[in-house]
Amino acid sequence: MIALSLAEIAAVVGGQTHDIPDPSVQVTGPVVRDSREVESGSLFVAFVGERVDGHDFAEAVVGAGAVAVLASRPVGVPAIVVADVQAALGALARHVVERLGATLVALTGSAGKTSTKDLIAQVLRTKAPTVFTPGSLNNEIGLPLTALSATEETRFLVLEMGARGIGHISYLAGLTPPKVGLVLNVGTAHIGEFGGREQIAQAKGELVESLPEDGAAILNADDPLVRAMASRTKARVILFGESDEADVRAENVRLTDSGQPAFSLRTPSGCSDVTMRLYGEHHVSNALAAAAVAHELGMSADEIARALSEADSLSRWRMEVTERPDGVTVVNDAYNANPESMRAALRALAAMGKGRRTWAVLGQMAELGDEALAEHDAVGRLAVRLNVSKLVAVGGREASWLQLGAYNEGSWGEESVHVSDAQAAVDLLRSELRPGDVVLVKASRSVGLERVAQALLDSGLEGEVAAR
Repeated sequence: MIALSLAEIAAVVGGQTHDIPDPSVQVTGPVVRDSREVESGSLFVAFVGERVDGHDFAEAVVGAGAVAVLASRPVGVPAIVVADVQAALGALARHVVERLGATLVALTGSAGKTSTKDLIAQVLRTKAPTVFTPGSLNNEIGLPLTALSATEETRFLVLEMGARGIGHISYLAGLTPPKVGLVLNVGTAHIGEFGGREQIAQAKGELVESLPEDGAAILNADDPLVRAMASRTKARVILFGESDEADVRAENVRLTDSGQPAFSLRTPSGCSDVTMRLYGEHHVSNALAAAAVAHELGMSADEIARALSEADSLSRWRMEVTERPDGVTVVNDAYNANPESMRAALRALAAMGKGRRTWAVLGQMAELGDEALAEHDAVGRLAVRLNVSKLVAVGGREASWLQLGAYNEGSWGEESVHVSDAQAAVDLLRSELRPGDVVLVKASRSVGLERVAQALLDSGLEGEVAAR
C-alpha cells in the first residue's frame, strides 16, 4: 500500500485510535486479513467469521510486525476501531485509488473472468507496472484488499468484479471507480440466485453504468445481452469478438494439434498473429477482451499479440495441463464450473484428444436452480456428441443427471458411469487409464474434484519411481 500514517487512516475510515503511542507511525506493508500474511509494516484487518474471529490474533500479528489492527473493538494492542470493518476497508480502498493516479480496469461476466483478468494483467505489465486481483478474490473484501496492494509505481490496476445479486457490482465500482469497464458475457452461472439471464444482465451492466463519460466500455459483440449494454453507458463503446462489426476481432481461428488456439488479431491499429499457450478455443474470446483493453490503453497490435502468445495460466486449477511420465495427460479445470465453462472445457478436451482416448470426469454445477436438471443433462449429451471416450460422473443427484444425459444421447452403456465420490473416481481411473489417455476433471468448487486430478498426478509420479 502507499504509505499512510495511522492518524491518516483513522481519519479516512472514521475510526478511533486505541493503544497507539504514536499516530504518525506509517503503514508501509500490505493490508491483510490473514494473520499468516502479516509482514513488517502491515495493517491487519480483523473480521469476525463463522468459525474464526480475527480479533483473537491481534497480539500475534502485532508481534509479527503489523503496525496496527483495523478492528471493531479494542484489542489491547495498537488498533483503529470502527463500527463496521468491511465499510472501513472499502473507504480506505477508495481513498488510496483516488491518490494513486493509476488507470483502473474492471471486468465482470458469467464465465472466464479470472482467466481474462490474468491475460489482461500479463499484457499490460509488458507496458507498465500492473497490480491485479489474485485468483478470484472479486468480492467486497477481496477487491479492496487488491486495490490496497497498489503502490506509487502502479500504473494499471486490474480488478475482477463478481456478483451474486443486483447492486453488488455498483457497490464494488463505488469502492474502486473504473476508467475502463469490460463485460465478457451473460451466461447461466448463479442463475438460481438471480432468477434468469435478464436479471444477470441487469447486474453485470451496472459496471458500464459506473463509467465516466471519458471512460471506455468494452463489450462482447457476440453476446446480444452484453452488446445491448451499450445503451446503459455514457462512456465510449468498444466491441470485441468474432463478429465483423467488432472493433477488435479474431480471424482465421483454429486450434493447434495440442488444442491451443491460434488466430489473427485485428485491431483498429493493425493486425498480428497470435498462438496461445492456453488450451481451448474459449480462450479466443478472453484474449480478444484483453486485446481490446490493451488497445484502448495504447498498445499496438504487435505488442498485444506478442504478450498474448507468451501469456500463461496464473490461477490454479483452471485448465492446468500436465503430462505424466507414462503419457497420460491430466487437465485440471476443477476450480469451478457452470454450463458455459463446462461446454468450453469439453470442446477443449475433444480437440486435445484427437487420436487418443479421452475421459471427462465431471461433477455438479452448483447454483443453477430450476435449470439444474436440463443443464446437467445437456452437458452429458454434449460429451457424447463430441465423441468423448468415457464419462465419469462424480457425486449425487446432479452427477446422475450427467450420466443419464450421456446414456440417453448415445446409449453409451459402459462408456458412461456414475460413481459416488472422488475416491471412487480415482480408483476407477487408476485401474483403467492407459498411456496416452487425456483426462479432464471439472466441477463446481464445492465438489472438490481437484483431489482427483492430484491423485492421478501422484499416481504418475509413483509409476515413474516404480519404473526406475
